[in-house]
Amino acid sequence: MNTVESFDLNGKVAIVTGAVGLIGQEHCRALAAAGADVVAADLDGAACAELATSLPGKALGLALNVTDYASVENLRDQVIEQFGRIDILVNNAAVNDMFENPALAAEQSQFEHYPLTMWQRSLDVNVTGVFICSQVLGSRMAADGGGSIINVASTYGIVAPDQSLYKNDRGEQTFYKSAAYPATKGAVISFTRFLAAYWGGKGVRVNTLSPGGVENQQDDWFVQNYAERTPLGRMAKATDYQGAVVFLASDASSYMTGANLVVDGGWTCW
Repeated sequence: MNTVESFDLNGKVAIVTGAVGLIGQEHCRALAAAGADVVAADLDGAACAELATSLPGKALGLALNVTDYASVENLRDQVIEQFGRIDILVNNAAVNDMFENPALAAEQSQFEHYPLTMWQRSLDVNVTGVFICSQVLGSRMAADGGGSIINVASTYGIVAPDQSLYKNDRGEQTFYKSAAYPATKGAVISFTRFLAAYWGGKGVRVNTLSPGGVENQQDDWFVQNYAERTPLGRMAKATDYQGAVVFLASDASSYMTGANLVVDGGWTCW
């Protein structure tokens, strides 16, 4: 097999959670373009089905609640019935803090005032959801003798948030990045190492993909703040992670497990 052929995913079945999110859609498109049969899974089953119709090859869109064990088991059963196997799991589903009232966001997002309910919600989706999907879907992969699990973390799982990013052009702190997101993403990185060691003998590789911030209609002052903090001088585009996810899913990374692939424009290098 030559280098180019090692990226080929023909005959592989890939499940992407959080599939209709900003980079989840691009994960689906990248895996499908590389030849995989893709299962797009998210809370909105109709949106997943619509996404699936836009993908090349065989694709399936299914509703999924990663915090609900029965929902994940149902997804597994439908995928096995349709495709007979699971080769790739991208644990991409996650929540990031959203505050209903922007005027109160700065106060509510401060650690001293941060709601316990939001902390718990982040743990449920970002950590427990990865655990459940890995246990239910990864166990099938291990039983069948191999596969690749890709857990999506963040640069904030590696370094602390730079709170100055969230100061507007008038110097006002509009928001604080909470403790929940970095804590949960750090947990994902550690969980990846656990699974890599645990399932190495079963042929299941488990790696983390840690992306940087993605430009998505944020305020101009925030995009500028982020760009100035990044060696490459810009935020990521949603498509910037396509190559990384195909690499981790494919035989091109066949001797790679327990690793954290950081794709962040250099954010964490200084």
